Amino acid sequence: MSYTSTRFIRHFGLSSAIACSTRDIGYLLITPAKQKLCTAAFPMAQKGSEELLAVVGGGAAGFYGAVRAKTVAPKLNVVVIEKGTPLSKVKISGGGRCNVTNGHCVEKVILAENYPRGHKEFKGSFFDMHGPDDTMSWFSDHGVDLKVFPINRCVVLQTGKTVRTASANGGKFLLGIGKQATSPIEYVEADYLLIASGSSSQGFSLASQLGHSIIDPVPSLFTFKTLDPQLAELSGVTFPKVNAKLTLESVKRNVQQFTQVGPMLVTHWGLSGPVILRLSAWGARDLFSSGYKGTVTVDFMPDLHIEDVKSMLSRHKLQFLKQKVSNSYPPEFGLVKRFWKYILDRQGLSGDDLWSSIPNNTLTSVAFLLKNCDFGITGKGQFKDEFVKAGGVPLSEISLNTMESKIHSDLFLAGEVLNVDGVTGGFNFQNAWSGGYIAGSTIGTRVSDAHLRGLDLA
Repeated sequence: MSYTSTRFIRHFGLSSAIACSTRDIGYLLITPAKQKLCTAAFPMAQKGSEELLAVVGGGAAGFYGAVRAKTVAPKLNVVVIEKGTPLSKVKISGGGRCNVTNGHCVEKVILAENYPRGHKEFKGSFFDMHGPDDTMSWFSDHGVDLKVFPINRCVVLQTGKTVRTASANGGKFLLGIGKQATSPIEYVEADYLLIASGSSSQGFSLASQLGHSIIDPVPSLFTFKTLDPQLAELSGVTFPKVNAKLTLESVKRNVQQFTQVGPMLVTHWGLSGPVILRLSAWGARDLFSSGYKGTVTVDFMPDLHIEDVKSMLSRHKLQFLKQKVSNSYPPEFGLVKRFWKYILDRQGLSGDDLWSSIPNNTLTSVAFLLKNCDFGITGKGQFKDEFVKAGGVPLSEISLNTMESKIHSDLFLAGEVLNVDGVTGGFNFQNAWSGGYIAGSTIGTRVSDAHLRGLDLA
């Protein structure tokens, strides 16, 4: 029998994010001896009269939902259909480093605010049913060496296959499955269908075939390219805390602004770091509409009032009258010398100028630049191998307390196939864990209740 392996290791991101390291979990091996996951043909999954749950997508939401459904209803046949490598996005997240969730945000109202799409809806009962604490407990209860998704009976895994068509057929779902676009289609009938295929076109297509509307997906979570060629000389410079404001002007001349506070990184192409990624997430749709053109205004000293910055510069000038302006600056600023030179260049000051030669109105201009430094945005970059999209099935078309479609009974959707996306720090995975758990719980409970009713009737 074949086996599947993957691993989770620590994310480089926010310190508050709960992550798993190789020391904690090593390699995730789903071995034949453990009988955790197996490959089999569809007919094997449909033996006897037991019902079948087909899960489209072998990612975080899909596996979590499959495992939960199987745990609640052990006799339910469960098959996970994945066209690529199972859990591939989990494995590459953060360039091979993965936040399982964010343990800092346990209050659902605070947690919900980290979802540009979904923040209003998630203030309800969504995270009450399965939140970060529940996710951490789940992993901990299973050893946190993540012998991932332990279950008592086999969940069938089908890889290298794509679900190309889906239709509701007499209370069941008829799925057309094939390896490639030109390969023959195999038809499988499922009693329950969970679409958890991430932001791939496959999931959007299936949801659309089953009557759901799709909000056109656009990129979210990306870095900004800038117009400033001098900025490239600061590549690698980090700022622990800045206040960044993104200003966009739409085709209709409407101005949109978004503001975030956090760490920022200068790259050879522009701006990156958590504060920029968060801006890109909250402004995703408006950035798309503007052709990724706009302005980012950065306050490099968000904890200081501009008058305080002016006073510090004036005191420094009096103390170092005979020194070159490029050689010193107020230590309270906490700047690196390369960035100070950049500020002087933007202000038109020569590094050879003495502090004594700098007029007070120029000091005021320097202070203003440190508090309001504009960067023209010319486009977007990519955030390593992660690719999050804003868009998908509207949340209004599902019931968040069950993850069931409002259009078809026994159809469930979870993860990024929905119009939900979070900022960095484990929030996208928490959406997947929570949605998958709720969907799996609903399906498993429904199957178990039906089985008990059948026993009572017998």
